[in-house]
Order: sequence, then C-alpha cells, then structure tokens
Amino acid sequence: MTTAETVLVPARVTAVSARATPRRRQGFQHGGWFVAPFLLLFALFVIWPLLRGVYLSLTDANITGTGESFIGLGNYREALKDPLMWDALGHSAYFTLLVVPCITVLAFLLAMLAHHIERGKWLWRLCFFAPFLLPSTVAGNLWQWLFNPGTGMVNHLSGVDTPWLTDPSYAMPAIVIETLWWTVGFSFLLYLAALQSIPGHLYEAAKLDGANAWHRMLHITLPMLRQITGLVVALQILASLQVFDQAVVMMDFGPGPENATRTFVQYTLEEGFTSYRVGYASAISIIFFVIVASVALGRMWLLRDRTEETGR
Repeated sequence: MTTAETVLVPARVTAVSARATPRRRQGFQHGGWFVAPFLLLFALFVIWPLLRGVYLSLTDANITGTGESFIGLGNYREALKDPLMWDALGHSAYFTLLVVPCITVLAFLLAMLAHHIERGKWLWRLCFFAPFLLPSTVAGNLWQWLFNPGTGMVNHLSGVDTPWLTDPSYAMPAIVIETLWWTVGFSFLLYLAALQSIPGHLYEAAKLDGANAWHRMLHITLPMLRQITGLVVALQILASLQVFDQAVVMMDFGPGPENATRTFVQYTLEEGFTSYRVGYASAISIIFFVIVASVALGRMWLLRDRTEETGR
C-alpha cells in the first residue's frame, strides 16, 4: 500500500462512520420507543419502591404513615443487634444449605432418567415437571396434610409417628422435602434441555474407544453440563434465600415450633405489618437485599473467572 492509500484509508473510514452516525442515532431513537414502556414500568415498580424503601429505612415510619421522623442509621444499628433477625437469617441460610445441593443432584438424576428412558418418555417428563405448575398454597396444604401426625400418609406408610410439623428438629426438613417435590421440575427441565443439546457423536466416539457408561458420564456429560449446573445452583440459592410461601402455609401462617421455621422474609413482614414498624422493616429488607445482591454478584464473578480460564 502506497503512502497516498495509507492516508486515504482512515479518511474513508471516517467518512463512512460520519454517514452511519445519523442512521445509528435514528435507530436508537426508534428503539427507544419500544423500550420506553418497559423502562417506565421498571422505574415505577422496581426503582421507585427501592428508593422509597431506602428512605423509609432512615425513618421511624409506621404503617399508618403518620408521625414519620428522620432517625438516620438508627434502624440499621438496631437490626445488627437484633437476635431475632439473625435467627431468621440463620433459618433461611439453613434452608438454602439443605435445598440447593439436594435439588441440584435430584434434578440431574431425574433428567438423566427422562433422557435415556425409551418407553413412556413423555409421561415421565410430565410427572417430574407437573408439581412445579401448582400454586405454592396448594403444594403447601397438600404436604401439610401428608405430614399430619394423626392422619398423614407419610407416618402411615413409614410406620413411625414422627412429629413433622410440631417438633423444631423436623419442621424445617419437612419444608425442605415439600420444596424439593414442588420446585425440582424447573431445574429438571433445564438439565433435560442441556442433555439434549450434547452432540451424540461424542458418546459414539467414546464407545469406540471402550469407555463404559460411567466414564462417558464422568468425562462427557458432567463437563458439558458445567454451565447449566452453575446456573441451576445460582438460581436455587437466590430462590431459597427468599423462602416464604411454603414455610408460612405449612406452619399455618406462624413461625413454626419454637420459631424454628421463621425465615428472613417472614420476619420482615411481621415487623412491617404485625408490629407496624415500617421503617425498621424497610431497614432489614435493605440489609437482606444487600446480602442477596452480594451472593448474586459473587456467583457472577466466579463464573466469569472460570470462563476466562477455560477460554469459553
């Protein structure tokens, strides 16, 4: 390329960019009209409540909205010293530690079964996914009846009179069992879709090399499902930390025996709508928001580092 051509190439690029800029701006303007309704609703129902909650957390507002005064960080200082709040956070964390590993493994096993079974494949998939379609109140009331110490089917089939809903040692595991049955269908569907996207020639090549079923799962299936497993774990952590519906329904809208099943979300609602302390409830909800956001951002950071290391 000659010197003249070298000089002319940037000039041509600049001219093309200058002509493309008005079109790009026009495209952004047209696209903005399509995005505007969503942004309006997002600001109205997400941004504004969040900002309003932050403001209320700095006041001693009650549910009536009268006598509201600014108290600064007083609610936050009280929350950090509140043993009931830490107990509720501990219950939510305990529930998360029980649910996430179990639901991840169970969803994977069910997906493997539904993927490899030949006869009645559609029926198995329907049975595994159908409970997820039930409302939370229906699932909670159903398992409340199953765990009933007098007439429940669980104790009848096991032959052991276990106080599932009245003993602090069994109350949270009962909610975990109900949650596994109710929500495993969503993770099962994600795993099933991921299994169907694995190229079949990888398994054929492994068979020709003499790899048995265990080796094929260990060296092909599990590595190919690494990304979807990370997604399932992240979604289940975020959902489990916010557990509320099933715990409240199964315990008849109470905190359970000796407050053993009072979760963080339930404690927040009790403070706001039972004790009428809207300001304090807003403060602990902001604390919970920071915790959940930190977990989500931490998971995204770990996933980004793994992606950079593997080059994917």
